[in-house]
Amino acid sequence: MRNLSPLALAMAALPSATLLLGRPSHAFSPPPNRPVQSARRSMFVARSEATTTTTTAAAPDGAAPAERGGDPAVATVEFPPPLTRAQRLRRAARFWSSAVPIALSYYSKDAELRVKEAFTGVPLTPAEEEAVWNERHEVGARRLADTITSLKGFYVKTAQIIASRRDLFPPEYTEALSNFTDNVDPLPVELIKAVVAKELLVRGETFEDIFAEFDEEPLGAASVAQVHRAVLTEKYGSKEVAVKVQRPSIESKLMGDIANLKQLAKTFIDTLPLDYYTVFCELEKQLADEFNFLAEAVAMDRIYETVTKDENGLPCESPIVLPRPVPGLVSRRVLVMDYLEGVPLSRAAEEMLRRGINPDSPEAQLFGRKLLRSLTDVFGRCILETGFFHADPHPGNIFVLDDGRIGLIDFGQVKQIGGRARETLSKVMIALDERESDTNPPDLERIGNLALELGVELADGAPPEGPAAVAMWLFDGSVETLPGGYDKGELSPNSPVKALKSFPQDLVLVGRSSILIKGLSDRLQIPWSLSKEWTPAARRALEGNAGRSTAAAAANSGKGNKIRIRDVLKLLKTWGRGKASRGISRLPSPVRTKVAAVALRLQKRREAKEAKKQSS
Repeated sequence: MRNLSPLALAMAALPSATLLLGRPSHAFSPPPNRPVQSARRSMFVARSEATTTTTTAAAPDGAAPAERGGDPAVATVEFPPPLTRAQRLRRAARFWSSAVPIALSYYSKDAELRVKEAFTGVPLTPAEEEAVWNERHEVGARRLADTITSLKGFYVKTAQIIASRRDLFPPEYTEALSNFTDNVDPLPVELIKAVVAKELLVRGETFEDIFAEFDEEPLGAASVAQVHRAVLTEKYGSKEVAVKVQRPSIESKLMGDIANLKQLAKTFIDTLPLDYYTVFCELEKQLADEFNFLAEAVAMDRIYETVTKDENGLPCESPIVLPRPVPGLVSRRVLVMDYLEGVPLSRAAEEMLRRGINPDSPEAQLFGRKLLRSLTDVFGRCILETGFFHADPHPGNIFVLDDGRIGLIDFGQVKQIGGRARETLSKVMIALDERESDTNPPDLERIGNLALELGVELADGAPPEGPAAVAMWLFDGSVETLPGGYDKGELSPNSPVKALKSFPQDLVLVGRSSILIKGLSDRLQIPWSLSKEWTPAARRALEGNAGRSTAAAAANSGKGNKIRIRDVLKLLKTWGRGKASRGISRLPSPVRTKVAAVALRLQKRREAKEAKKQSS
């Protein structure tokens, strides 16, 4: 651990090819003095942290709020100004003056120990060395926490992800940074209403013409946006919604923070374990898009269309519940969307205990398998079939709904990968799935060449099996031993990740998604091969969805009755399975546990039979 500085920890904590569980949900943490039951919130408190606004006191089109029909009650609210150039420079100076000394302290301590060993000829024992670095971790973690507390903004995301990855980082860091929720002081509701009025109201319309109810206490208040529960008037559908409102003048602060991290990564590019400069460049592009809620609404609808149609283009039930924006109530800085109750995955264990469910019970294990399957299906279809996918999966954006279904929120960060990259990625999945063994040279050469075609670059001196080992590490969690003598552990000095010189920027966020699923399977202790599960979608992608075109043509010509009957039966089976699952969730606890135990045994038996069939 001694070469893993806080600088490397902070870099590694952001979306990259190596880390993907992401930050815990900041927006879902109950505000101070809010009743305990408020921890159950809308699955659309969305991403209150990485979507910002450049709102000023003037209306977006230059007109005063009242001239656009704004409510006079909120038209006089004063909007905070953006950071001045001098303020941005001072913020950058504070970051550099704090981050660099923390990083250099590790290098100086390492040099001190080397010199001492050279003079005395007596190396430290493992216990002595561990004690030295634990002390250094404590000091570094304290300083890093103080720096983030002072700066907030984008740096809070770093703290959240480090704290969520106890399997990767020293306990001194995860404990010191565990209190960062990004649940910042909420903006006054008057200011929130002023932003909503400016963005949504038309001439002659008042705030009350849209909202019959609007909770003054936010569901979540983060560094970028704030979310309130509301109820629409009859004119707009009379339904319960979540209203996501960007904080005025936050964009320049967050983009400035990323610029600092990019420069830091570039400065220390030769000493960091990965090419984090590429990671931050990709993240910078993604964040720039997140400041536009119109784009987020389009992304929500686009992904919904993908997952609610089967491989033949016919309607199917999505394995995951997705939000839908309310037509006519979306602007660049305000997004009104469906309100669904549930808890984030980051608090699922806590919620299970509250309901009297043992996290190790058959019910919990059955849900874990359902979660793994659902995420695998959704991300596999989106990434391989359309190339357009949710690019910020983490336990705060994945929801467990009251009826046992799974929800996915926050579409501010999405990614479209190119057709060539999608085609090559599909070939990688198929090559991994078709390999005879983990050591067969022709298979390793085929997989390795495809990985290199994707743009993976390894450090000088890496064994020839390196590219194949990286692909297997990313997309096949069922592998027992990686080729080339590599270890499976992410932080092992002999991990294939450490051999990476550069990872293709276009696929950084694909890696984030794959490692999320990989991490879940590890925690559930289920050997899980994404390549095996994604191969059917990969084949369809390479075939150009010919089946979909054939089915559509048959339906249009009236000759597709067999296809339609088969697909109707399939849809009814899926629907019935979903109804049964939701029905089980309402059974009394003792009965529910027994039913879940039987279902779990049957599922494990099917998995064992399938594994035996494949190995024979």
